[in-house]
Amino acid sequence: MRRVPVLLLLLLGLGGQPGEQTPPSGAQCLEHDCFGIFWAKRGFAEAGEECEAGGGHLMTVRSTVAEDVIAVLVQNRSGTLWLGLTLPSPCTQPAQRLRGFQWVTGDRRTDYSNWGPSGRRCGDRCVGVTRDLRWEERRCEEPAEGFLCEYNYGGSCPRLPAVEGLPVTYVTPFGARGGDFLALPPRSIALIPAAGLELSCEEDEESGGLRWGRAQPGAWPCRLANGGCEGLCGEEGGQPRCSCPDGKVLGSDGRRCSSPCAGAPCQHHCVVAGNTFLCMCESGYQLAGDGSSCEDIDDCAAVPRLCEQLCLNTEGGFQCHCHRGYEMLEGHCRPVSSCYGMPCEQRCEDVPDGYRCGCFPGYAVDPREPTRCLLHCNRSQCPAECDPHALSCDCPEGFLLDTDSDGTQVCVDIDECDMNFCEHNCTNRPGSYECHCRAGYQLFNQNHCVKIPEEDGEGAFSGDFEPGPQTPAPSRTPPKGEHLHPGALVGIIVGTLLALAVMALGSYVAKEQCGPTTSMDYKCNGPHEKEMGLQPVTSECPSSAQKL
Repeated sequence: MRRVPVLLLLLLGLGGQPGEQTPPSGAQCLEHDCFGIFWAKRGFAEAGEECEAGGGHLMTVRSTVAEDVIAVLVQNRSGTLWLGLTLPSPCTQPAQRLRGFQWVTGDRRTDYSNWGPSGRRCGDRCVGVTRDLRWEERRCEEPAEGFLCEYNYGGSCPRLPAVEGLPVTYVTPFGARGGDFLALPPRSIALIPAAGLELSCEEDEESGGLRWGRAQPGAWPCRLANGGCEGLCGEEGGQPRCSCPDGKVLGSDGRRCSSPCAGAPCQHHCVVAGNTFLCMCESGYQLAGDGSSCEDIDDCAAVPRLCEQLCLNTEGGFQCHCHRGYEMLEGHCRPVSSCYGMPCEQRCEDVPDGYRCGCFPGYAVDPREPTRCLLHCNRSQCPAECDPHALSCDCPEGFLLDTDSDGTQVCVDIDECDMNFCEHNCTNRPGSYECHCRAGYQLFNQNHCVKIPEEDGEGAFSGDFEPGPQTPAPSRTPPKGEHLHPGALVGIIVGTLLALAVMALGSYVAKEQCGPTTSMDYKCNGPHEKEMGLQPVTSECPSSAQKL
């Protein structure tokens, strides 16, 4: 048998208390756990029921500490005591630490086991511990000499300090009674007959922990646990009395010390002022007439010109807003830009009536769509707009892409006046041209000139045409190929002249074959005239197709 420390033997609490619940023959508590031994022959199931009646269960032995407790409780008495191990499977498993058994708590967690010799067994098996602390398997229905119970709690009260002439007897909620407990579970009673005291282990409302107290307010004799005072315990008129340090006041039980603000009716904040308190409010509020509640301050009314334009009071504060057409920027009201959300392609400028679109250098506003920008050049030659990724270059309308002597891509102005678009006179402009008419004519349809009609010899205009402008008007730019080279223009002009020469030659040959022109020559013009009922002639001239 293992030797048990003498100290644990001295800490054993023995005895019993009559009542409905069978008291244990001995008990001890370590921190938040208590253990009791019952010497009464019971089967495993009956033993478990009696443990549960006291708020516990059959004992689990997970460490050597629990083994030492068993040794203290057994006190060399012979017999087998039920432990909280039961076999859930049909047979034991000797290779496992718990041999296939599990604790009555439903788990198999343990750091300790002390099995006696045994092979594989089957059937309804439970476990007991012997005098030499060996674990042995037994049939569950077979009575053992006793059983061990375990009680678990969330906290404990320390034992009261020993005072000469004031012996203490403790009574636990599971029925154990004695004076040598190391710790006491909640609802335990401490009996001090010499002082006429009965204290209970109860929860401290402020700290949430456990401490010794009693229902009657005020201190008990100061020599026993400081009279239960949280602060100082002293005698006044032969009676014990508790006192608290500055900034603290006695609680309703006359023993605890608490802040004057504890339970104060302050709505927002409480400030300790000596042994009393003051209520205070958060910013934006002021203390009401009752001295404890807080009411909102109308900041907009209390502080003139708190906001630049509009002020809206809120609960505990305020909000600044702006008039229509303004927006809040960094705490200030600024006019909303007309350009915000406008469709300008490049630049936008606020103007009194709204906004105006503009363009970056090298671009001009598209006259047909003022929100867009077009490439623009006001000289005869400008650098081309090239995209290095797409390997392409663009030129403004009225310009041709060309390569400069140094290999630079440039845009060269097309001289539209060389193409004879104007009927009379022409002035070339960068990217465009302008037609002019001689005296007595006015510009019509941008490129043509018509004679100004006179009425009654007074030079009045007829209703067919409006008077032409006194100054030349810009002409419409004719469509051009985007990348047409100047050499191509020469080819077009030469081809046109050759076509005109061929047509003139064909006309001359036809006249020679048909003879002199007469009033009947129109009869040889083609089939359309024949369909109109013209008389056939005996001329031997070829058809119009042969003329050409």
